[in-house]
Amino acid sequence: MKSIILPLTFFFATSSNALVGISWNIGNGPSSGLTDITFPMNIANAPHTTGFYFAQQFGFNGESDVGYIGLQPRPDSGSNSVIHAAFSSFVSGTTTDDSNCSDGADGGAGVSCSIEINGDYSHTFDLVVQNTSGQTWTGTLVDTVTGQETHIGSWSLPSGASGIKSSQVGFVEYYPWNSGTHSCDQLPKTEVTFGIPTTTNSGAGSLGSAYEYGDCVGKVGFSSSQTSSGVEVTVGF
Repeated sequence: MKSIILPLTFFFATSSNALVGISWNIGNGPSSGLTDITFPMNIANAPHTTGFYFAQQFGFNGESDVGYIGLQPRPDSGSNSVIHAAFSSFVSGTTTDDSNCSDGADGGAGVSCSIEINGDYSHTFDLVVQNTSGQTWTGTLVDTVTGQETHIGSWSLPSGASGIKSSQVGFVEYYPWNSGTHSCDQLPKTEVTFGIPTTTNSGAGSLGSAYEYGDCVGKVGFSSSQTSSGVEVTVGF
């Protein structure tokens, strides 16, 4: 599938920390929108440090703003590796009573939810977004090797929103660059594999080719390749 390069205002990553985008598409979904979507992701070769955010975006019928779900590496805790999972809505009027969530998203409207687990980086994780009742959407992290499911959070959209749209984009960003100047050649090296999204509404979807964007295009050692499990992306040194 040809990449759909949407305006960068759709991305959480600003021009200073933006690195890579990747489009996804689900064909033959219902006109009312998807009631669930699963994004596989593997960060086996990501550094166990704070800084990178690997995420998939999803939009809703009746709304122009989006939600995100994704993984962020964290420093090890003793002998345990730690993975941070985030689930956010940027839709104005989103509400929550979930203890894993708080009002606001990236300084604006919406709701942000997160959890941290002791997880094996070599495992592929499914990031599941599901309509669980009425206007309520729930994010779940699933270790595909152990089967362990972890609740990330849940929030409710305003009445004008309905199902998930059939296409959007994901991204890789390095958010420490939010706080000031940076040098493109000092980006730490990381890898991520974006898996092919699936839904119970119509089965498997597709991924476009990964592409660079932002102010470090051509300067961060970017490469990508199609694999049997999705699209592998490498950036940094």
